[in-house]
Amino acid sequence: MKQTFYKYQGTGNDFVMIDNRHLTFGKKDTKHIKFLCDRRFGIGADGLILLENHETLDFKMVYFNADGNQSSMCGNGGRCIVAFANFLGIIENNTSFEAIDGLHHAQIENDTVKLQMQDVTHLENFESHVFLNTGSPHHVQMEADLEHLNIKEVGSKIRYGAPYNATGSNVNFVSKISDDIFTVRTYERGVEDETLSCGTGVTAVALAMNYIGETDKNLITLNVEGGKLRVSFEKDGQGYKNIWLIGPAIQVFKGQI
Repeated sequence: MKQTFYKYQGTGNDFVMIDNRHLTFGKKDTKHIKFLCDRRFGIGADGLILLENHETLDFKMVYFNADGNQSSMCGNGGRCIVAFANFLGIIENNTSFEAIDGLHHAQIENDTVKLQMQDVTHLENFESHVFLNTGSPHHVQMEADLEHLNIKEVGSKIRYGAPYNATGSNVNFVSKISDDIFTVRTYERGVEDETLSCGTGVTAVALAMNYIGETDKNLITLNVEGGKLRVSFEKDGQGYKNIWLIGPAIQVFKGQI
Protein backbone atom coordinates (compact mmCIF):
# COMPACT_ATOMS: atom_id res chain seq x y z
CA MET A 1 0.00 0.00 0.00
CA LYS A 2 1.37 3.40 -0.99
CA GLN A 3 1.31 6.23 1.53
CA THR A 4 1.30 9.85 0.39
CA PHE A 5 3.28 12.11 2.69
CA TYR A 6 4.61 15.64 2.92
CA LYS A 7 7.89 16.74 4.46
CA TYR A 8 7.99 19.96 6.51
CA GLN A 9 10.74 21.65 8.48
CA GLY A 10 10.82 24.47 11.01
CA THR A 11 14.37 25.79 11.55
CA GLY A 12 15.72 22.36 10.67
CA ASN A 13 13.37 20.40 12.94
CA ASP A 14 11.83 18.13 10.29
CA PHE A 15 8.62 16.12 10.17
CA VAL A 16 6.80 13.60 8.02
CA MET A 17 3.29 15.05 7.67
CA ILE A 18 0.30 12.89 6.75
CA ASP A 19 -3.29 13.89 6.05
CA ASN A 20 -5.19 11.35 8.16
CA ARG A 21 -8.66 12.86 8.03
CA HIS A 22 -10.00 9.53 6.74
CA LEU A 23 -8.23 7.61 9.56
CA THR A 24 -6.42 5.23 7.22
CA PHE A 25 -3.02 5.44 8.94
CA GLY A 26 -2.10 2.75 11.49
CA LYS A 27 -1.32 4.77 14.61
CA LYS A 28 -0.43 1.73 16.70
CA ASP A 29 2.22 0.45 14.27
CA THR A 30 5.28 1.73 16.14
CA LYS A 31 7.73 -0.11 13.89
CA HIS A 32 6.23 1.42 10.74
CA ILE A 33 6.35 4.95 12.17
CA LYS A 34 9.96 4.41 13.24
CA PHE A 35 10.76 3.15 9.73
CA LEU A 36 9.20 6.22 8.09
CA CYS A 37 11.33 8.50 10.32
CA ASP A 38 14.54 6.53 9.63
CA ARG A 39 16.97 8.65 7.61
CA ARG A 40 18.60 5.66 5.90
CA PHE A 41 15.79 3.20 5.23
CA GLY A 42 12.70 5.45 5.31
CA ILE A 43 11.90 9.09 4.62
CA GLY A 44 13.85 10.59 7.48
CA ALA A 45 12.51 12.97 10.15
CA ASP A 46 12.64 14.01 13.79
CA GLY A 47 9.01 12.99 14.08
CA LEU A 48 5.78 12.08 12.30
CA ILE A 49 2.60 14.15 12.52
CA LEU A 50 -0.96 13.21 11.58
CA LEU A 51 -3.56 15.83 10.75
CA GLU A 52 -7.02 14.60 11.71
CA ASN A 53 -10.55 15.99 11.87
CA HIS A 54 -11.87 17.51 15.09
CA GLU A 55 -15.54 17.88 16.05
CA THR A 56 -15.40 21.57 17.01
CA LEU A 57 -11.92 22.89 16.13
CA ASP A 58 -10.19 23.20 12.75
CA PHE A 59 -8.17 19.99 13.14
CA LYS A 60 -6.35 17.68 15.53
CA MET A 61 -2.58 17.12 15.73
CA VAL A 62 -1.23 13.66 16.60
CA TYR A 63 2.54 13.61 17.10
CA PHE A 64 5.00 10.69 17.18
CA ASN A 65 8.70 10.82 18.01
CA ALA A 66 11.22 9.29 15.63
CA ASP A 67 11.29 6.18 17.86
CA GLY A 68 7.68 5.50 16.81
CA ASN A 69 6.00 6.37 20.09
CA GLN A 70 3.30 9.00 20.50
CA SER A 71 4.77 11.85 22.46
CA SER A 72 4.12 15.11 24.27
CA MET A 73 3.70 18.47 22.54
CA CYS A 74 6.12 19.50 19.78
CA GLY A 75 6.29 23.25 19.21
CA ASN A 76 7.95 23.26 15.79
CA GLY A 77 5.69 20.39 14.77
CA GLY A 78 2.71 22.47 15.86
CA ARG A 79 3.89 25.33 13.67
CA CYS A 80 4.46 22.97 10.74
CA ILE A 81 1.01 21.41 10.97
CA VAL A 82 -0.52 24.88 10.85
CA ALA A 83 1.37 25.48 7.58
CA PHE A 84 0.18 22.06 6.36
CA ALA A 85 -3.46 22.83 7.23
CA ASN A 86 -3.13 26.11 5.34
CA PHE A 87 -1.68 24.26 2.33
CA LEU A 88 -4.59 21.78 2.39
CA GLY A 89 -7.09 24.66 2.45
CA ILE A 90 -8.47 23.74 5.89
CA ILE A 91 -7.56 27.13 7.36
CA GLU A 92 -6.61 30.59 6.15
CA ASN A 93 -4.65 32.96 8.42
CA ASN A 94 -5.98 32.01 11.86
CA THR A 95 -6.70 28.66 13.44
CA SER A 96 -7.57 26.80 16.62
CA PHE A 97 -6.60 23.15 16.93
CA GLU A 98 -6.14 20.39 19.48
CA ALA A 99 -2.82 18.76 20.38
CA ILE A 100 -1.99 16.28 23.10
CA ASP A 101 -1.63 19.10 25.66
CA GLY A 102 -4.92 20.78 24.73
CA LEU A 103 -6.13 23.76 22.72
CA HIS A 104 -3.74 25.90 20.66
CA HIS A 105 -4.31 29.07 18.68
CA ALA A 106 -2.07 30.06 15.77
CA GLN A 107 -1.61 32.60 13.02
CA ILE A 108 0.13 32.14 9.67
CA GLU A 109 1.44 34.75 7.28
CA ASN A 110 3.48 33.56 4.29
CA ASP A 111 6.04 31.09 5.75
CA THR A 112 5.90 32.45 9.32
CA VAL A 113 3.74 30.72 11.92
CA LYS A 114 2.98 32.19 15.33
CA LEU A 115 1.83 29.45 17.73
CA GLN A 116 0.34 30.06 21.16
CA MET A 117 1.73 27.69 23.76
CA GLN A 118 0.14 26.60 27.02
CA ASP A 119 0.54 28.78 30.11
CA VAL A 120 3.41 27.76 32.38
CA THR A 121 2.53 28.04 36.05
CA HIS A 122 5.42 26.22 37.68
CA LEU A 123 9.20 26.49 37.22
CA GLU A 124 11.81 24.86 39.44
CA ASN A 125 15.14 26.67 39.89
CA PHE A 126 18.04 24.46 40.95
CA GLU A 127 21.70 25.34 41.48
CA SER A 128 22.77 24.16 38.03
CA HIS A 129 19.56 24.29 35.99
CA VAL A 130 15.90 25.19 35.66
CA PHE A 131 13.18 22.60 35.05
CA LEU A 132 9.78 23.40 33.52
CA ASN A 133 7.13 21.93 31.25
CA THR A 134 6.14 23.83 28.10
CA GLY A 135 4.01 21.02 26.72
CA SER A 136 7.04 18.75 27.05
CA PRO A 137 9.47 18.53 30.01
CA HIS A 138 12.65 20.59 29.69
CA HIS A 139 15.91 20.80 31.61
CA VAL A 140 17.62 24.17 30.94
CA GLN A 141 21.22 24.91 31.88
CA MET A 142 23.72 27.59 30.90
CA GLU A 143 27.05 26.66 29.32
CA ALA A 144 30.14 28.82 28.78
CA ASP A 145 31.52 26.85 25.80
CA LEU A 146 28.41 25.80 23.91
CA GLU A 147 30.20 25.42 20.58
CA HIS A 148 32.46 22.59 21.72
CA LEU A 149 30.03 20.80 24.03
CA ASN A 150 29.27 17.16 23.13
CA ILE A 151 25.48 17.54 23.20
CA LYS A 152 24.65 13.88 22.62
CA GLU A 153 26.99 12.59 25.31
CA VAL A 154 26.24 15.16 28.00
CA GLY A 155 22.56 15.42 27.11
CA SER A 156 21.94 11.67 27.26
CA LYS A 157 23.47 11.45 30.73
CA ILE A 158 21.13 14.14 32.01
CA ARG A 159 18.13 12.79 30.10
CA TYR A 160 18.42 9.32 31.62
CA GLY A 161 19.80 10.40 35.01
CA ALA A 162 18.10 11.27 38.26
CA PRO A 163 15.59 12.70 38.80
CA TYR A 164 14.24 12.08 35.28
CA ASN A 165 15.00 8.35 35.00
CA ALA A 166 12.32 6.40 33.10
CA THR A 167 10.21 9.30 31.80
CA GLY A 168 13.23 11.37 30.80
CA SER A 169 13.52 15.02 29.93
CA ASN A 170 14.62 17.08 26.97
CA VAL A 171 17.87 18.90 27.74
CA ASN A 172 18.70 22.45 26.62
CA PHE A 173 22.12 24.06 26.81
CA VAL A 174 22.16 27.88 26.66
CA SER A 175 24.64 30.66 26.01
CA LYS A 176 23.73 34.33 26.51
CA ILE A 177 24.54 36.66 23.62
CA SER A 178 22.69 39.76 24.87
CA ASP A 179 19.69 40.68 27.00
CA ASP A 180 17.28 39.50 24.31
CA ILE A 181 19.36 36.98 22.32
CA PHE A 182 20.39 33.50 23.46
CA THR A 183 21.95 30.56 21.63
CA VAL A 184 20.42 27.14 22.32
CA ARG A 185 21.39 23.55 21.57
CA THR A 186 18.95 20.78 22.49
CA TYR A 187 19.10 17.05 23.14
CA GLU A 188 15.63 15.63 22.44
CA ARG A 189 14.25 12.52 24.06
CA GLY A 190 12.59 10.21 21.55
CA VAL A 191 15.09 11.33 18.92
CA GLU A 192 17.88 10.52 21.43
CA ASP A 193 20.25 12.99 19.82
CA GLU A 194 20.73 16.67 19.20
CA THR A 195 18.17 18.22 16.87
CA LEU A 196 18.69 21.37 14.84
CA SER A 197 15.83 23.04 16.70
CA CYS A 198 13.22 22.35 19.38
CA GLY A 199 10.17 24.60 19.71
CA THR A 200 9.10 23.66 23.22
CA GLY A 201 12.81 23.79 24.12
CA VAL A 202 13.41 27.39 23.03
CA THR A 203 10.13 28.33 24.71
CA ALA A 204 11.44 26.78 27.92
CA VAL A 205 14.77 28.59 27.54
CA ALA A 206 13.15 32.01 27.03
CA LEU A 207 10.99 31.60 30.13
CA ALA A 208 13.83 30.14 32.22
CA MET A 209 16.20 32.98 31.34
CA ASN A 210 13.58 35.53 32.41
CA TYR A 211 12.78 33.54 35.53
CA ILE A 212 16.39 33.48 36.79
CA GLY A 213 17.01 37.13 35.88
CA GLU A 214 19.26 36.67 32.85
CA THR A 215 16.85 38.91 30.92
CA ASP A 216 14.02 41.28 31.72
CA LYS A 217 12.78 41.26 28.10
CA ASN A 218 9.52 39.57 27.08
CA LEU A 219 10.43 39.05 23.41
CA ILE A 220 13.47 36.78 23.07
CA THR A 221 15.36 35.69 19.96
CA LEU A 222 16.76 32.15 20.15
CA ASN A 223 19.59 31.13 17.82
CA VAL A 224 19.37 27.40 17.13
CA GLU A 225 21.45 25.19 14.86
CA GLY A 226 18.77 25.42 12.16
CA GLY A 227 18.09 29.18 12.27
CA LYS A 228 16.27 31.63 14.53
CA LEU A 229 13.07 31.48 16.54
CA ARG A 230 11.36 34.09 18.70
CA VAL A 231 9.35 33.66 21.89
CA SER A 232 7.10 36.33 23.42
CA PHE A 233 5.33 36.05 26.77
CA GLU A 234 3.79 37.86 29.73
CA LYS A 235 4.90 37.27 33.31
CA ASP A 236 2.03 36.15 35.53
CA GLY A 237 3.06 35.99 39.19
CA GLN A 238 5.50 33.08 39.43
CA GLY A 239 4.48 31.80 36.01
CA TYR A 240 3.93 32.93 32.43
CA LYS A 241 0.96 33.38 30.10
CA ASN A 242 0.22 34.55 26.54
CA ILE A 243 3.28 32.61 25.31
CA TRP A 244 3.91 32.61 21.55
CA LEU A 245 6.47 30.65 19.53
CA ILE A 246 7.28 32.41 16.26
CA GLY A 247 9.27 31.22 13.26
CA PRO A 248 9.31 29.71 9.77
CA ALA A 249 7.51 26.51 8.72
CA ILE A 250 8.40 25.29 5.25
CA GLN A 251 7.12 22.48 3.01
CA VAL A 252 10.18 20.68 1.64
CA PHE A 253 8.64 18.04 -0.64
CA LYS A 254 5.75 15.66 -1.28
CA GLY A 255 6.16 11.96 -1.99
CA GLN A 256 4.86 8.41 -1.84
CA ILE A 257 6.38 5.53 0.04
